[in-house]
Amino acid sequence: MKMSERISQSISLKAVIIGVLTLLMLIPSAIIQDLIHEREMRSDETIQKINAKWSNAQTVTGPVLCVPYTYSYLNDKKVTVTEKHVLSITPEVLNIKTSLFPEEKHYGIYKSILYKSDMHIYGKFQKIDFQKIAFTAINWDEAYVRIGIEDLRGVTNNIDFMLEGQHFAAEAGGNKQDAIGLGLIVTPKNTELFKTDTALNFDCKLNLNGSSNINFIPVGKTTSVEVRGAWQAPGFIGSFSPDHSINKKGFVAKWNILHFNRSIPDTWIDDKTDLFVDSSFGVDLVDTVNHYQQNMRSAKYSLMFIVLTFVVFFFVEIITKKRIHPVQYLLVGIALILFYSLLLSISEQLNFAWAYLIATLATIGLISAYAHSIFKNKTQTAMLTGFLTLLYVFLYVILQLEDVALLIGSVGLFVILAVIMFVSKKISWYKPEEEVKIE
Repeated sequence: MKMSERISQSISLKAVIIGVLTLLMLIPSAIIQDLIHEREMRSDETIQKINAKWSNAQTVTGPVLCVPYTYSYLNDKKVTVTEKHVLSITPEVLNIKTSLFPEEKHYGIYKSILYKSDMHIYGKFQKIDFQKIAFTAINWDEAYVRIGIEDLRGVTNNIDFMLEGQHFAAEAGGNKQDAIGLGLIVTPKNTELFKTDTALNFDCKLNLNGSSNINFIPVGKTTSVEVRGAWQAPGFIGSFSPDHSINKKGFVAKWNILHFNRSIPDTWIDDKTDLFVDSSFGVDLVDTVNHYQQNMRSAKYSLMFIVLTFVVFFFVEIITKKRIHPVQYLLVGIALILFYSLLLSISEQLNFAWAYLIATLATIGLISAYAHSIFKNKTQTAMLTGFLTLLYVFLYVILQLEDVALLIGSVGLFVILAVIMFVSKKISWYKPEEEVKIE
């Protein structure tokens, strides 16, 4: 036998070729991950369009009592200067009780989580003694109450705002440049109402539509928020954690926040833009069937599947002395990569479990049939089929066990490596070329 033929048939050279093929397969693997990311972005864009027609995620701020006043002083030239300001006063007590009614809205293959809500807002403003502020004239007839609402398209009822038992209508307004933003404004134009020496009680019921999540800003000196809804997978977001309970019927979450728990002042003058930074909290209606995340997680294991499958083929090639051409390795690798393309496309039409089953059966069936045409041996083909089946079952288990996926994956890979090392020790890697060549 010529030296060139012996080199071409050597185990070492074949291992190098397989290694190069494995590295080449990283290119289509990266393309698949980019495809998943692109489809996810398209899904997000479609969901945003659905939400825009309904209403975006809501953030409720307030109510906040705003009192315009005039401040006068003498400047250096002894001329009286008059400045107009607005004093914003947060509630002494703020209570919000909200019932969420989530629903799923489909647009083609895409799905958005929307909700309706019934909200009851009540509490009181503490009396502010303006007599302690020198050189001021209070414009009580211009006083108003603001409620910040992220997306006014979600308001579905005429607001009846009550101050000390008196009913007032709310109108859209506000300044999107300040902390409260756009929302509702109540202008009582009742000077006597604000001049009372006692606390000013308020009460309001609000029907609000939104999507994905609902948030609150704890502007009250004491803020109590309760949210309940028929959703089994709520996520509690923001700066504060609630006391909560979750069961098959839904969830109940309660927050109790005191003024020293957050950085919001009791009062401030004029517009502020950064008062409520890192103070919001709320509920996120988590989509438990986010197949794009599961597709991306599974695609990250593609290299492991390719390596392990190539190792099995390589061992079979050595043990049975049946030559397997590098092109055949390449075709098997492409079949393994196409599994993720199948999984992505099918999971957009069916749920992820069924998509995974269909893609797995198709991939294992294709590789097993191709392997049988190479090995010409039912036992060896059955062993390869069993190996691939265990591998895909192992991956599915990892995808379902999010919290312990790293632990299970690490242990599983360790066991697989141990098996490969055990099998490889039966091979004499340094036999003379005539004994190790593959015929």
